[in-house]
Amino acid sequence: MAPNGLFNPWLTKHWGDPALPMVTAPETVWSDVLAQVRLNHPKLVRGWFAELGRPRIEDGVVHVHARNRAQADYLQQHCQSAFLEAAQAATGRLVTVAFDVDENSEDAGSEGFGLSFGERDGQLPLNPDYTFGHFVTGPSNRLAHAAAQAVADDPGHAYNPFFAYGPVGLGKTHLLQAISHEIREKSAALTCLYISCETFINHFIEAVERGAIHQFRYRYRYVDVLVIDDIQFLAERERSQEEFFHTFNTLHQSHRQIILSADCSPSEIPSLEERLVSRFNSGLVALLDRPCLETRMAIVRKKAKLRCIDVPEEVVRLVATRFDTNIRDLEGALIKVDAVSQTGSGVITIEVAREALGKVPGRAIRIPTILEVVAKRLNVKVSDLQGKKRSRAITYPRHVCMYIARQLTSQSLEEIGGYFGGRDHSTVLHGSRAVARQAEEDPQLRQLLDEIGSEVKNDAY
Repeated sequence: MAPNGLFNPWLTKHWGDPALPMVTAPETVWSDVLAQVRLNHPKLVRGWFAELGRPRIEDGVVHVHARNRAQADYLQQHCQSAFLEAAQAATGRLVTVAFDVDENSEDAGSEGFGLSFGERDGQLPLNPDYTFGHFVTGPSNRLAHAAAQAVADDPGHAYNPFFAYGPVGLGKTHLLQAISHEIREKSAALTCLYISCETFINHFIEAVERGAIHQFRYRYRYVDVLVIDDIQFLAERERSQEEFFHTFNTLHQSHRQIILSADCSPSEIPSLEERLVSRFNSGLVALLDRPCLETRMAIVRKKAKLRCIDVPEEVVRLVATRFDTNIRDLEGALIKVDAVSQTGSGVITIEVAREALGKVPGRAIRIPTILEVVAKRLNVKVSDLQGKKRSRAITYPRHVCMYIARQLTSQSLEEIGGYFGGRDHSTVLHGSRAVARQAEEDPQLRQLLDEIGSEVKNDAY
């Protein structure tokens, strides 16, 4: 092969004279180009590279034909230098590379809605504060946080899929965005698509209506990382579930990372197909539960620091004690305290905080109160409920206590378990769910639970 830019009869024979009309490249040479791209730039390679039409050369320009505009945009944005290097090595000439859409492709005439992988087309914006550095860990979210960091460090291999679930306002979206931030910063070559489940459903409906299903599948099945928030909204969407099932399989089989969140575990999402439940459970399913008091105080300090607010420790404790359901309430309370302080001296004190947050409500329901009421109604000893006995006569009342505690208090699973001999969160979750399932089928048990709940409330207030 002659040096770059020099005449070579072999090249003229196989690639055509650059001065002549456009000539199709031989299959062997095109295979060499693709092989070099795969060898030297493996992270850029996509499965649909095999579908690219054989290029043609004209006036020293190698025209690579994509099936649709979305593919052409990806090649232009990410693969220009890789294909240029490979084409010059395969031809031995100073050719250039251009990407266009194959007019003969069945996808070429369809405009579609998703024409690129940029920030358009329904991608959710990333909050700059939602990073791992700003996430406060505690017993209620330590597993989810550690797993999220592992996924960000090695997408597609650590935990795939990664499914985070829990009540609203406990940090699921924060973790999903932290992963997205980390991947985009560390692995610029990876395509990370972060959307809501509603966007996925709406795009699928639009693709079906416009006959642009190929563009839809290209957009969702060839990303490196797919992050979907609130996946529970797939419930009762049969066609969307069918499409997501195949999207999931395509991504998973090619070791692309899938990250999902929901307000309940996969098995608790109503009307979700069993095959999807099974796939969601095949990776790591991590619960984010209500934070304990110490974690809530750490969150208040972190939020105050981010907003450059000077908050005394006694105010931190007041806010964390008063608002124990979710993180958004904590942040809202902190903002309100700061706003009230600005109407006066600008200094936050315990008096200002109490004025901002209003009077303390009536006494909160305490788990010892629940223990006493249940022990009396079911004729067992409180010491047995908190002990190690596992007989049916003790286990059942203990599960009732756990159920009532979950219903009437804002304590985390770990905090509830602490009142029952230090049992872990999974035991509390199992016990309370067992009682809830039985109550759905047993009217007498429902009545008993209602009576115990009423008696606990009367004793508390």
